[in-house]
Amino acid sequence: MGPTASGKTDLAIALAAELDCELVSVDSALVYRGLDIGSAKPDYPHRLVDIRDPGEPYSAAEFVTDATVAIAEIQAAGRTPLLVGGTMLYFKALLEGMAPMPAASSELRAQINSEAATRGWEHIHAQLAAVDPASAARIHPNHSQRLSRAWEVWLASGVTLTEWHSRQAESEQGLLHSGMDIVQLAIGPADRSILHQRIARRLDVMFTDGLVAEVTRLHQRGDLNADLPAIRAVGYRQVWEMLEGVYDQATAYQKCLAATRQLAKRQLTWLRGWPDVQWIYTNAAGFAAPTPELLEKSSINPTQQALKYLAAAPIDRG
Repeated sequence: MGPTASGKTDLAIALAAELDCELVSVDSALVYRGLDIGSAKPDYPHRLVDIRDPGEPYSAAEFVTDATVAIAEIQAAGRTPLLVGGTMLYFKALLEGMAPMPAASSELRAQINSEAATRGWEHIHAQLAAVDPASAARIHPNHSQRLSRAWEVWLASGVTLTEWHSRQAESEQGLLHSGMDIVQLAIGPADRSILHQRIARRLDVMFTDGLVAEVTRLHQRGDLNADLPAIRAVGYRQVWEMLEGVYDQATAYQKCLAATRQLAKRQLTWLRGWPDVQWIYTNAAGFAAPTPELLEKSSINPTQQALKYLAAAPIDRG
C-alpha cells in the first residue's frame, strides 16, 4: 500500500522477482481498459487490470469478489498473491469483509440524479446529513457518485451507509478472518516534499506521453460522461473538463497536479490509522528504513527492507 507515486509498483515487481509471487492490482482506475497513461498502468502482468470498459462502473464489492477468486487461483497454483495499489477502500473491504448492502438500482439512481439536477447536489447532501451525519461528513457535496450511492442505500433499505459499514466490520467475512497469513506493508517518502516532486515529474511524463490524446479518444466515443467512475479518476476528470471547454490546458495541468496531491493526502490519512501496517520509509536517494529517523544512515533499498519485514513476520505456519 501507499500514496500515489510512492513506488508501490516498482517495489511489488522487485519482490515478485525475489519471491514466487503473482501481482494483484488494488487500483480503481487500472480496472478500466483505455485508461493507460493517466493511471500509470504498468507493463508487468497484474491480475484485475483491464477487466472493465470505462462505460461500466466497477464497485468495491465487485473488487472483493474478483480479488478473492484471484487469490484462490494463485494459491492453488502454489504461488503467493502480492496485492499492490492505492485504493484504500478496496483494501479495507477485502480485509474486513463487506456486509451485503442493497444492490445498485438504476431507477433510484435516475431519481436521485433528476433531483440533483433540479435542486443541486448540496440538497442531496443536506438530506443525507439529516439521517447519516457520519457519511455526510466523509463525503464532499461535489462527489456526486459517492453521495448518490449513500443516499440510494438509505432510500432502498432505510439503513444508513454508516450502519452498513458497522455491520461489515462485524461480519468477519474478510481475509483478516480467513486464517490466511497476511503481511501488510506500506511505502512512501518520509518527506512530503519528495512525494510532491515525484507526483510532478510523473504528471509531466503523462502529459508528454499523450494523456490529452488518450482522454480525447475516450471523449470522442460519445457514450461516456463525466459522472462515470472511470472519467472521475484523477487526471481524467480534469482533462475531460478541459475538452468540454471549462478551462485551458495549462489550467488542466495545474488542476491535475492539485488533485493528485489531494489524492495522496487522502491515502496517507487512511494509512495513518491503518492497523498492523509496517512502513517502508524512503528518501530522495531511494534508500529505505522502517522509521524516518533511520533514513539518514540507511544504505538499503525498499526491496531489502520489505524482505526483512517478511523474514521477521510472526506467521503461524500451522
